[in-house]
Amino acid sequence: KFVFMRAFLLSLICAVGFAFIAIWIGENHITKFDSTIITAVQGMESIQLTSVMKFFTSIGSVISVTVIAIVILILLASLHYRRELLFFIGVIVGSGLLNMTLKAVFHRARPTLHCIIEEKGYSFPSGHSMAAFSLYGILIFLLWKHIPVKFFRITLIAAGSFIILAIGISRIYLGVH
Repeated sequence: KFVFMRAFLLSLICAVGFAFIAIWIGENHITKFDSTIITAVQGMESIQLTSVMKFFTSIGSVISVTVIAIVILILLASLHYRRELLFFIGVIVGSGLLNMTLKAVFHRARPTLHCIIEEKGYSFPSGHSMAAFSLYGILIFLLWKHIPVKFFRITLIAAGSFIILAIGISRIYLGVH
């Protein structure tokens, strides 16, 4: 119960943080912050880093997320982890629906300067980042539950957090957010 309560509180804090960011974006109070972050991230551009960022954006792509999600669904079903399966489906479907709804509400255009790759649709919230956070976040949680050694749990969380963060940063670097 304690773990569930901590997870709920962390989720609540993240939701409140997201709400503040969404309000700032909706009222256009975040433009200077956006410019500062975009300038810093895109200022590191190099051929090698572009390849790395394209890799990270690819593991957050619709194809990658879909393939990984299907593998996880099959694995959870074959192991008869019904609760985890339903939870996984809820997170994946829920985050997709939330993303579509928020994009429809905010109608935030994508940046038009310095685009290394082209994307269509609205930029906020990032479908790539939300899908990656949802998929890799739930995967980390499901694996974490079955890892008894604290060091390996911490390593799992650190590696998963790095991947999620790298996918988000790759979207800024590549000029689509």
